[in-house]
Amino acid sequence: MIVSAVITTKNEEKNIRDLLESLIVQEKPFEVIIVDSESKDGTQSIIKKYAEEHDEIKLYIKKGKRGECMNYAVKKAKGDFIVFLGADCIVDKSWLKEIRKMGECDIMMGKIINIGSSRFKGLERVELYHKGYEITYPGCNTGYKKDVFENINGFDHWFVTAEDIDLNYRAVNAGYKIVHNKNAVIYHKTRNTFSGILKQAFWNGYGRKQLTIKHGRLWEKYKPMDMIKKNMSFWYFLRLCVGLLGYLTCKFFCKRHAELTRNNS
Repeated sequence: MIVSAVITTKNEEKNIRDLLESLIVQEKPFEVIIVDSESKDGTQSIIKKYAEEHDEIKLYIKKGKRGECMNYAVKKAKGDFIVFLGADCIVDKSWLKEIRKMGECDIMMGKIINIGSSRFKGLERVELYHKGYEITYPGCNTGYKKDVFENINGFDHWFVTAEDIDLNYRAVNAGYKIVHNKNAVIYHKTRNTFSGILKQAFWNGYGRKQLTIKHGRLWEKYKPMDMIKKNMSFWYFLRLCVGLLGYLTCKFFCKRHAELTRNNS
């Protein structure tokens, strides 16, 4: 099975080298498809250097939102199985080998170990469940069979964030199954600044509201008491508050015709 690792980048010169170093030692055959959204730092030059030395690495330049760029990358991919990675990740040395051991599955969600500031790396996410599946698992170690991805029309370009949750929601609706693989491990660098965490929380909240605009009321699919019981530290509470601000911002300023939002499913 040929696996295509899809990565989108924008100004990731501090992170991309670590990710590429961890990928080039993986068990072949595989390919790495990178779509850069016009970085202004040294991201592209770093990738080009690796691409010159490793044929499996391919760089494309396309300006656009994350979902749009990932769709573009999948069109360029030749693999049977597509795995989406964040530029701020490092894959374990046996990551690809463990994915291949699974055989064929519709959707794979690997294990993510957060590394970075001890203040932030233990923060729990706000989980959303649909038809028995948790669909909010971070998209930076999620794999799709290429034909499954294409059958549900890929990512919705409209989303600012939460495009991965929307994709999982539609996949589950279409009858596809999510399988967890705890042996396919990546290490994810958490935001290490106060402003970075709050900015991420705001846009996460914004994306959650976009989900309700497209799919209708979703609150009954959350488990709010479980969220509170897991972690009520200062940072967790603050992140929830900022996320709510993002949610309300989208509620009052994000507009889209209902027929357009529901047709892209």
